[in-house]
Amino acid sequence: MRHIVFVVYPGFELLDVSGPVAVFNGVNRALAARGETHFYAVDLVSPGGGPVTSSSGIVVETRHIAGFRSETIDTLLVAGAERQALLQAMGDPVLREALPELAGAARRFGSVCTGAFILAALGLLNGRRVATHWDGCAPLASAFPAVSVDPDALYVEDGQLWTSAGVTTGIDMALALVAHDLGAALAGEVAKRLVLYARRPGYQSQFSPLLQAQMNADSPFAELIAWIMANLGSSLDVPALAERAGLTERTFHRKFAAATGQTPARFVETARLDAARLLLCRGLSLKSVAAEVGLSPATRFSEAFERRFGMTPRLFREMHVEI
Repeated sequence: MRHIVFVVYPGFELLDVSGPVAVFNGVNRALAARGETHFYAVDLVSPGGGPVTSSSGIVVETRHIAGFRSETIDTLLVAGAERQALLQAMGDPVLREALPELAGAARRFGSVCTGAFILAALGLLNGRRVATHWDGCAPLASAFPAVSVDPDALYVEDGQLWTSAGVTTGIDMALALVAHDLGAALAGEVAKRLVLYARRPGYQSQFSPLLQAQMNADSPFAELIAWIMANLGSSLDVPALAERAGLTERTFHRKFAAATGQTPARFVETARLDAARLLLCRGLSLKSVAAEVGLSPATRFSEAFERRFGMTPRLFREMHVEI
């Protein structure tokens, strides 16, 4: 049985813990349904032990980190928090003394969201590539120049170190850990049980094209964007989109760029290439992917993919295909 330990402290972000825990518990339920034994055991530890209040006011029960046996830990993950709670945790003498030993003894360790700041303050991220919440990327890089911060990734695996971006990406990282331990099929089964839209790979940006557009709640193109995302294989040139929006081509181009921060062509290509990466991870042929996302023929797709990501889609598929 693999022992997963989450490090929490007063004011921690509850979803940083509850999301990944739901994944590991989902694995145990899936295995039990097959008549197999549980694979994961989860514990929460804190500097003082006992009840700890999260930022949402919900209280969780924890064990004292100082008395925890490091040799029992398979995976150690530090939860994130908002600035004030995070600063207090970074300076907590109990955490500063216990965390390095526990992280060193664990098979793998890491953080969810801004928990990376706590590890960085202890020098545990020096020379490593990490992810954190998009709002914390610049401050983390500035405060700890020895740490290589990836501002785009949902989560990053750097040897035994695993770090995730903001909040819900802890779920994505937990599913990736499950895939490493027990295979992609079981991870996919758990994701389906949790009613996730998709198992997002680590390389995916913290902001999808759809989310970027939805951030502007008053966007006049919300319905059009949803239609684009559902019809990537259709003709999505400016004349077709302008007609669907009921605008002249010139007016549509100007208003769309103002609302989304991207030209229609750039937005559509980004959406198509993001979808293509997910399809390539499933092992689909380049021809099939190109047709699915509206970038046929395959040569056109390959050129656009390599221009955007600096590698051929064939190489990307070999690197990321799920076994």
